[in-house]
Amino acid sequence: MTNHPKDNHGAEEPEEDFAAMLEASLGGKAAPKLEPGQKIRARVLAFSGDWVFLDVGQKGEGVLDRREVLDAEGNPTVAVGDALEVYFLSRAGGELRFALRIGGAAGRSDLEDAWKSGIPVDGQVEKEIKGGFEVRLAGQTRAFCPFSQMGPRRTDAAEQWLGRTLPFRITQYGEQGRNIVVSHRAVLEEERARQRESLRETLREGMKVRGRVTSLRDFGAFIDIGGVEGLLPISEIAWGRVEDLREVLHEGQEIEVVIKSIDWAANRFSFSRRDALADPWEQVSRDFPEGSVHTGKVARLTPFGAFVTLGEGVDGLVHISKLGAGKRISHAREAVKEGQTLSVRVEKIDHEARRIALVPATEEEPEAAETDFRAFLAKDSGAAMGTFADLLKKPQDKKKRK
Repeated sequence: MTNHPKDNHGAEEPEEDFAAMLEASLGGKAAPKLEPGQKIRARVLAFSGDWVFLDVGQKGEGVLDRREVLDAEGNPTVAVGDALEVYFLSRAGGELRFALRIGGAAGRSDLEDAWKSGIPVDGQVEKEIKGGFEVRLAGQTRAFCPFSQMGPRRTDAAEQWLGRTLPFRITQYGEQGRNIVVSHRAVLEEERARQRESLRETLREGMKVRGRVTSLRDFGAFIDIGGVEGLLPISEIAWGRVEDLREVLHEGQEIEVVIKSIDWAANRFSFSRRDALADPWEQVSRDFPEGSVHTGKVARLTPFGAFVTLGEGVDGLVHISKLGAGKRISHAREAVKEGQTLSVRVEKIDHEARRIALVPATEEEPEAAETDFRAFLAKDSGAAMGTFADLLKKPQDKKKRK
């Protein structure tokens, strides 16, 4: 290598400093011999011109083409100290060449090496053909990717792949490069396996994580958290009752979930979206104080009463004795029906049991009704009607005034 290493900002570093870093990275240990196509974990030591210097645990300079770590705007996607998964290509003059994958400047011989060693190659999805897609690899080489090998799941939306440049694994190389079959799915599955191993070390029950909805079923939704997929039961989607989960979630949606259970042996994982949301009962006293009147919807009926939804995750019970407008009934369905809008008053809140007692808002409390009636009588008898003697005196008073 003739160029001197640079840092992320392009500043030159003294050559002896880089040599010291490289020597320190080796630690005086004999490193195992690398084989072409072997995948290892490396650490970024420095940037220099068109190259990235890597700590690969070997004597000699580990280098990677800088173009492999640039984004669409030409900015580096890694920094000094970052770890990378790289493939060993060759050794020449003490220089160890590595690649993230085979890029657009490669020739057919490089593609054959990539097939033999399992190194991913870049390819642009050109068009849909019978049974799959035509993919353009390095050097204008054409390859075929079956529908089943494009993604983890078969999709009828072929247009989502067209025009995209993706990493592929060459699964078949024949006729000196004239018959090449590739798989994008194989690359995704390898990456998923790496993520899974990382999750085994960090994932714990009770953790809050972000995931993506991959599919919907009547009993719940499957969520991918990047490495593992698990079930979000319909009962764990929200604090309130969910009749149709498609009204709450859709495929591809990003959501936060809490890990409920982990079973690596059986490959079973369950999540809760409800536990990631605020508990509505923490605000019940503020939102639905005792004595307040609200309009709710009858959620379900039982022989002992009707449950009315006041808000998401907050239901109250109107006891059967409070239904029927004074008539004796044997089931709540004789007075109300599911889905009916009902005006109710909060009679009592039991925070410990998470229960709310309701009464129809039109039903007056007995004590209050009696008090109001007595006040009405007192007001009328004292001010409006007067005594019986007063009633007799009124006609006489009229005569005198005349």
